[in-house]
Amino acid sequence: MADADTAAVAGSPDRKPVAELLPQGERDKLTLRLQQALNTFMDSPRQAVEEADSVFDEVTTHFTNTLTEQRRVLRSGRQGQDTEAQTEELRVALRQYRELTERLLHMAAPTAQ
Repeated sequence: MADADTAAVAGSPDRKPVAELLPQGERDKLTLRLQQALNTFMDSPRQAVEEADSVFDEVTTHFTNTLTEQRRVLRSGRQGQDTEAQTEELRVALRQYRELTERLLHMAAPTAQ
């Protein structure tokens, strides 16, 4: 995609929001559970690790379900439209795919230890 096309897609005022991978309230609850697991490690290491595993499992399950639903919505939005409407929907879908993919790639980057 040319730079002008990329800028047009990125700066469109009619932006549809990309789905939250995890709503703020749920993030807060899971962050608290993880912190509690970390805080209990000295007294109960096995239980702390099991709780951290449970939190990780919930986060990954929620991400997977959210991304699967987002893909379904994006794919279904492309069917049965006239050419002009379809082009606009495809532009919006492309932007949403880009935003979601960039978020995932950002999460995949190594973190400082």
